[in-house]
Amino acid sequence: MATFKIVPYQPHHQEAFGRLNRAWLEQYFWVEPLDEQVLGDPDTHILAPGGAILVALENQLPIGVVALKYSGDAVFEMTKMAVEEAHQGKGYGKLLCQAAIVKAMEMKAHRLILYSNTSLKTAIGIYKNLGWIEIPQTEKLYARSDIKMEYPLKKAGMPL
Repeated sequence: MATFKIVPYQPHHQEAFGRLNRAWLEQYFWVEPLDEQVLGDPDTHILAPGGAILVALENQLPIGVVALKYSGDAVFEMTKMAVEEAHQGKGYGKLLCQAAIVKAMEMKAHRLILYSNTSLKTAIGIYKNLGWIEIPQTEKLYARSDIKMEYPLKKAGMPL
């Protein structure tokens, strides 16, 4: 029987963080310059500014990742969520998303946002099922994104 857990990122997870995200991006889209920066140095681009990375482990092997990128003013972007292709469809993406929401609340986030693409029906379905709502996308952070969503932290018990 497989053992599954989600743990905080450690430096030895950097290879898996980059590998899993590159594989996902190349499967569905392409690796953009901003992706290259973040995947090449998550310590500088995610952790140092006050963000976090969570790693899903199955039998102690990294099979999924998600990051919370601090955008300033208690706003976090849930980003770089990827699950190894062989492990997709097992609910790990939903568990990673839920863990990221909990982590954002622990980090006293006032807003939690994400950018995605409506062609990713399964991911959008997970987000909507968990309570994310679509909001206007007034900026173009990623060329591939055509939807911006926000998780209602106030509804989840966070005072705004």
